[in-house]
Amino acid sequence: MSCIARNELRTPSRNTRLEHAIRTVLLSALLLVPALAAGADETKPPLRLCADPTNLPFSSDDPGKPGLYLEIGQAVAQKLGRTVSTNWYKSYFGKRTVRETLLSKQCDAMVGLPLIDDFMGPAVIFTKPIAHEGYALVGGKDRKLAGIDDLRGLRVAVQYQSTPQNLLALRDDVQKVTVLSPEEGMAALEQGKVDIAFIWAPVAGWLNKTSYGDRYQIVSTEGDGLLWATAIGFAKASGALRDEVDGVLPGLQPEIAALFAKYGVPNGAPVKFGEADRATTSSVGASEPVTVGQAAAAEKPIQTAATAGDAKGDAKGDAKGNAKGDATAGREVFNGTCAHCHGPDAVQAERKIDLRLLKKRYADDMESTFWKTVHDGRPAKGMPAWKDVFNDDELRNVYVYLQSVQDTGESN
Repeated sequence: MSCIARNELRTPSRNTRLEHAIRTVLLSALLLVPALAAGADETKPPLRLCADPTNLPFSSDDPGKPGLYLEIGQAVAQKLGRTVSTNWYKSYFGKRTVRETLLSKQCDAMVGLPLIDDFMGPAVIFTKPIAHEGYALVGGKDRKLAGIDDLRGLRVAVQYQSTPQNLLALRDDVQKVTVLSPEEGMAALEQGKVDIAFIWAPVAGWLNKTSYGDRYQIVSTEGDGLLWATAIGFAKASGALRDEVDGVLPGLQPEIAALFAKYGVPNGAPVKFGEADRATTSSVGASEPVTVGQAAAAEKPIQTAATAGDAKGDAKGDAKGNAKGDATAGREVFNGTCAHCHGPDAVQAERKIDLRLLKKRYADDMESTFWKTVHDGRPAKGMPAWKDVFNDDELRNVYVYLQSVQDTGESN
């Protein structure tokens, strides 16, 4: 997904909160009625699902369009003889979403998590795969899109800091056009600015179905960092519930396939594209999948200049002007939230958003610029405000981490 948060965080007005509450009640009723009609056991607790209220095609608090993941959850609940309740939480915070909902016991299950060995360590357990999701080639229905050589000589939209961008980076015979989101890629295709869009498949399929009259073909791709199995995730203590769900999933496969078609999300045989060029990106988090429609990043701690000694302290800093904080914690927040735009571990080839150049660019104003930017955002450039998401201690940790990765070489 794009670094421009499609569901930009903002403080809701009283009317907005009321509208959201009404929609939540309506959606709860919508999910409840089919379950009761199917004979839900009222003595059983509801199946509590974690979901994003504005993240179609995956989930929505709009009763008319609940979303792919919510409808899969509803189908599972019916098979288990349960009703459904929903805990809403914005999903573009990556693994923080999982920690603050599923692992904090705010809900029982999260549909659509990537089924990979190192996702959240042993804290999350998974069902059998329910589908495969990843990146797709989008183009006119008369185009041949059977492999990477079919892109030769064409203008191809690639999402910024994505596997497709890395995959095509060294292909001089392909003209790359960088976009920040699947929406922007589809718009460029529609406006004739590109010939092909190589973008996140679920959103491309949804937009093709709802905004572009199904006039494009969506061809899923397979290769290193291009496609992942997805499953339903549970906290590790919920093994019994996971096993129950695993028991009903085989009988739900036709219904799940129909739901993918309903929301335009590709789930067919992919085109093999081979391995992405790892030399063009950081080894940390570079090939991780999108989580609940958003990017996830690695959390393995590394040793930096800021973490080698005592990393914790106050905001005053030392005699050299280095702020005190926890760089390891700052790196975790950065890779879980900021890496999607600025690169895992701040490794970024595009200079204008390369945060390793902050000291060179702003010198003594680096810290004040950091605080103004993270507090207030730069909406015109796709940078959301984070002051209502992270407290100042968390943001200070991010700043300390960024201090540890500054480029100290000669200016160009």
